[in-house]
Amino acid sequence: MSGHYDFIVVGAGSAGCALAYRLSENPKNKVLVLEFGGTDAGPFIQMPAALSYPMNMSRYDWGYESEPEPHLGGRRLATPRGKVIGGSSSINGMVYVRGHALDFDTWEEMGAAGWGYRHILPYYQRLETSHGGQNGVRGHSGPLHVTRGTKWNALFETFKQAGEEAGYGRTDDYNGLRQEGFADMEMTVFKGQRWSAANAYLKPALKRPNCHLVKGALVRKVLIENNRAVGVEYADRGARLG
Repeated sequence: MSGHYDFIVVGAGSAGCALAYRLSENPKNKVLVLEFGGTDAGPFIQMPAALSYPMNMSRYDWGYESEPEPHLGGRRLATPRGKVIGGSSSINGMVYVRGHALDFDTWEEMGAAGWGYRHILPYYQRLETSHGGQNGVRGHSGPLHVTRGTKWNALFETFKQAGEEAGYGRTDDYNGLRQEGFADMEMTVFKGQRWSAANAYLKPALKRPNCHLVKGALVRKVLIENNRAVGVEYADRGARLG
């Protein structure tokens, strides 16, 4: 790693991976990604059935806890956050749920101009390749693959029927136009592998000559000159570097 970078992305989590991918699409941009965590290789992360392991391993999880909860007898709740390439997308349960349309529209009504669902939908469509989602609402050419299970057991369908009989609605796609109701769950899994932000965004970006990654880099502070961010200071395996 040497020379000048146009963009420094701090953290190779979900947002950082997407930023690196989109920024490096322009070959004129030289992009550097700094990540403290280590590799996401291996079955604990890449094999979906092992999902309960990485979120409980100090190697992959920062080990954060909540403040004492007064209504839970003062207990602290575990709040896993990814300390690994891909961030929390590499240790989560892989369930894929879009934000609710009415939430975005409410934010817009409260003054968040440009945050209505009609504004956000094109970005949802751009990021995903939906396997089985509702046409016209879902994306079909994005980096993030979203799939559904095989429903190998008859109880999957029986569960949805029970919900309907109990008075709840059904929907063919809870990430489509109707978000309420019993439905098939969607997940960020593709061809039997966890499809994290690292697999979807960062690894393709690193194949480009203008995107580089440094692992083991703990960013200490942003360097400001004349009210403008010009770089960062980070620790690399105990040594402080600019």
